[in-house]
Amino acid sequence: MSETREIRLKRLKIRAWRRGIKEMDLLLGGFADSQMAGLSEAELDAFEALMDEADQDLLRWVTGLEPAPGHHLPMLRRVAPDAQLREA
Repeated sequence: MSETREIRLKRLKIRAWRRGIKEMDLLLGGFADSQMAGLSEAELDAFEALMDEADQDLLRWVTGLEPAPGHHLPMLRRVAPDAQLREA
């Protein structure tokens, strides 16, 4: 049985706000609260894939300490539009 969109949004919002690193809670949770409901299914897939990454990696990517994988850049640009993202 597959989950409904409503259940998926709730599940992803909980995951976004319970990351482990407060900076990622604020970044991903804030995005989930303000933007996630308007995402397409493909964009939700990309957001969920981004959340599968380790917080330490996400933090290094959005702070520009390390280049981000190219497949995550479109969603990273939406989640952190002011970040100095570099492509790996």
